[in-house]
Amino acid sequence: MRSAFLIFAAPLVLLAACATSPGGPTTDAAAKSTADEAVGHSAYGLFLAGEGAMNDGRNREAGVFYDRAGAARRDEALLRERAFTAAVLAGEMQKAAALTPLGDDASEGAVRLARLVTAVEAISQGKGKVAHDQLQGEAVGFPHRSAAALLGPWAAAMAGDVEGSLVRPAVRGDPLVDYFGQLGQAFLFERAKRYDEAETDFKALVSGASPGEMVVLAYGGFLERRGRRDDAIALYDRSLTGSPNNLSLQAAKARAAAKKPAPPPITLREGAAQSLLGPAATMVSAKQEQLALAYLRLVLHLDPQRDDAWLMLGDVMSLMGDTEAARTAYGKPRPTSPDYVAARAKLAWSYQNTKDTETALKVAREAAASGHPYARLNLADLLRANEQYAESAELVTQLIAEAKSPDWRLYYARGVDYERLNRWPEAEKDLEAALKLEADEPELLNYLGYSWIDRGLRLKEALGLVEKAVASNPKSGAMTDSLGWAYYRLGDYKKAVELLESAVELEAGEPEINDHLGDAYWRVGRRDEAQFQWRRVLTLDPPVKMKAEAEAKLASGLGPAGPAKAPKVAGQ
Repeated sequence: MRSAFLIFAAPLVLLAACATSPGGPTTDAAAKSTADEAVGHSAYGLFLAGEGAMNDGRNREAGVFYDRAGAARRDEALLRERAFTAAVLAGEMQKAAALTPLGDDASEGAVRLARLVTAVEAISQGKGKVAHDQLQGEAVGFPHRSAAALLGPWAAAMAGDVEGSLVRPAVRGDPLVDYFGQLGQAFLFERAKRYDEAETDFKALVSGASPGEMVVLAYGGFLERRGRRDDAIALYDRSLTGSPNNLSLQAAKARAAAKKPAPPPITLREGAAQSLLGPAATMVSAKQEQLALAYLRLVLHLDPQRDDAWLMLGDVMSLMGDTEAARTAYGKPRPTSPDYVAARAKLAWSYQNTKDTETALKVAREAAASGHPYARLNLADLLRANEQYAESAELVTQLIAEAKSPDWRLYYARGVDYERLNRWPEAEKDLEAALKLEADEPELLNYLGYSWIDRGLRLKEALGLVEKAVASNPKSGAMTDSLGWAYYRLGDYKKAVELLESAVELEAGEPEINDHLGDAYWRVGRRDEAQFQWRRVLTLDPPVKMKAEAEAKLASGLGPAGPAKAPKVAGQ
């Protein structure tokens, strides 16, 4: 089967839950009102209510419950820890710092996190020595050791310890600290006016085959500040060769080329925030959403203008099921920010995913009105997702015409639009053009192969395409279905049944795969099982045409219509 194609749309150890309610953030007044209604107003009842709120991700409300429970029973260290955790996850750092777990009854994990939070709060108030003292020695251990090591030099700099700030942090066996520690050291060397040493660090960081966006922008900004715009432009150009669609690099190059003012050196607060962004991203990649959430809250407490952190926070909240919090985060990047287009796209898709297509398209159209190609591309994706194929194709055609070397994804996208519009010759031309540019892309191989299979065209060639797609992605139910359907069309129904059964196991809720398996069962004489599959199709919200066909097969008792085997086609 063909899966949906989108171009644009394109993660707390020791903590309990996410930041806000799936139904939206809870106000202090609402949380207090709910706490007042807790069973019997007893400490135990309030504690249980707080646990329930935490488990549901309503951390602000949980904090109110724990506060009330603590007022009723002040000797409970657990209540203080829970209230502290809820405050961290809700982004209430001043409150969290005031609730740091104390005494022998406090858990070691909570104490370690509390030291990190206290240090961040001190940096936010310009109290570098307090922060530095909190981060010394082994006070902040696993799993926060890397974050503390990266934060330490910035606390030292704020405390006036210049030499201490220039010592590169190190944690044995931790490449994250090596990388981000050197980046921080480069910034701090620049701050100390030790420019040659700063450049040595920057050069080392960008010397790899594909240096990351963050270090390229950091080194480029340094070069611009040193009056070396041509060197900065050359650096941006090299990076854009490998990442031609990177909006931040494009914006940096445009700024330098226009001889606009160089970005200022980052402040101590901004540097401290950036030092925590690497650990946050690592936790996201490791699917440690709650720990990532805590770190992102710390980052944004130090630097609320960090748009890339807002995007990451939105992604984490979306993964945790908190749609309203995700939308709030996606709404933070400024229109002048390189992250704005991506943020608006994610915001639009958050509405699309909750079936509010009207708002989704409104947000996407507003962004596309800016003329930005990626905003227009996102609108085309949303139109396609809402079966508005003609307008989507028109937008993609404009983008192809404007591109010096159109990306294969553009031809693929328009090919999908044309195929859905029953303009098959044009669709086939675009899909084959895309395949010439990207011969090993599984989604493309599957889409073109299945399109031929479903039409009874070039079946042997189509079989080869979908075999290649399945080899690249054997866990894809859609691709395994395509392969099974190819064998069905070729008349090898036994092999078709085997593959389609595997496809149903991979994607049991997909109506088209169940429909195909029903047809294959019918061809091998397993009539009762075929009828069971068609009845199942009717329970899976199938498209109108598929629903009618399944009902007809069940009503007639004659099984799938048409020849048992696809007709021979010239060139097969």
